[in-house]
This record gives sequence, structure tokens and C-alpha cells, in this order.
Amino acid sequence: MADNDSRAGKRYDDPAIRGYLDKLHAAHDPGLERAFTTPQQNPDIPAIMLSPSEAKMVELLVRMHGSQKVVEVGTLVGYSALRIAAAIGPAGKLWTIEYDPKHAEIARANIAAGGHGDRVEVLVGKGVDVLATLEGHGPFDAVFIDADKESYHLYGAWATRNLRRGGLIIADNAYVFGNLLGDTAAGRSVKQLHEDVATHYDSVCIPTPDGVLIGIKK
Repeated sequence: MADNDSRAGKRYDDPAIRGYLDKLHAAHDPGLERAFTTPQQNPDIPAIMLSPSEAKMVELLVRMHGSQKVVEVGTLVGYSALRIAAAIGPAGKLWTIEYDPKHAEIARANIAAGGHGDRVEVLVGKGVDVLATLEGHGPFDAVFIDADKESYHLYGAWATRNLRRGGLIIADNAYVFGNLLGDTAAGRSVKQLHEDVATHYDSVCIPTPDGVLIGIKK
């Protein structure tokens, strides 16, 4: 149910509630904790990964969908990759793309430490360039996008071409930090992604703090 305040946008959570629920529903094993706390150990790495509950949500979406062949655009240090790897199981394969070679190296170590190095391949390069090299492995079951916002429309177009019918698309930062309707390169790109997904998928945007777009390809 919803009341007038929540319909108007009021949130009833706070840091204490979120912290309690993160620990209850999205607890970390040692591998996840290592990846999540990597920015604390290396100040050159930005702490921009998904929150614990958001990452667990992605894991559950991939698991419920039954995805086995997954592409992730935006590895950072491998935190979300570990969640996706747990969802696809030992028979699955995740290709995850990271632009920064140093981040990719750390991600490989974190993924190996988390016990999923056998099913995850970390690829280095510009997202659109690396995606083009993966098309021979398709069609894919799921694509998760969490990278440079200015290229979201390109990543989404690639996903639409290379996902199977019934395939799953997930995109984080669907509000572009409040700039979705603004006249910026990032805002225009993510807005185009929304419009393309609405056309080619059965879709919804979940109102997390910065929005998560999900869709099932028609």
C-alpha cells in the first residue's frame, strides 16, 4: 500500500533502517566484504559500487530469471560481478568489462578470492569496443549496465541486438543522479535508453535512490 506522502516521493527509510536490512538480507561473505571494502584500502578507487541491498537485488533478479550467459558493463572492483557469478552458478559464464586496467586487475583478484574466477572473465577496454568482440558468444540471457552514463544508449542498443527473446536487461543509475531530464550528454543518453527499453522490453524503473531500470525483451 502507499499513502499520500509516499506517493509524493517521501521515503520512510533512513541509514539505521538500511544498515539493519543490509546486514539481515544482504550480508557479506569474506569475498564480498573484501570487494566492497576495496576503496577503503585503496583511496585511488572510487566507492561507487552498488549498495549491498542493490547488489543482492541484481543477484536475485539474475537467479530468478535463470540466466546463464551474462554480460556486465562496468566491473570496477568486481563486487557486483561476485553477486552475478553466485546467481549463474558453476555452469554459467559472466563477461564483465572494465575500462581501467588497474581496476580490472584488482577485480580479477577479488573475484578469484571470492571463489568465482572459473566463471568470470574480466575484459579491459572501452565498453562499446569490447562489446563488439563478444557478439559471437551470444545470444545472451542478461546484460547489466553500470558504467559511463554518456554511453548508456549504446550499451542498451547492443543489449537489444544481442539478448535472446525473454532476455533480461538491468541498468543502474537510471535517474542519472537527478539529471535524467536535463540537457546533458549523460541525461540524453540514459533517457534514450529508457525510451528504447520501453519500446523493446516489458519494463519498469524501480525507485531506488538513483533508479534501477529492468526489462524483459519482447
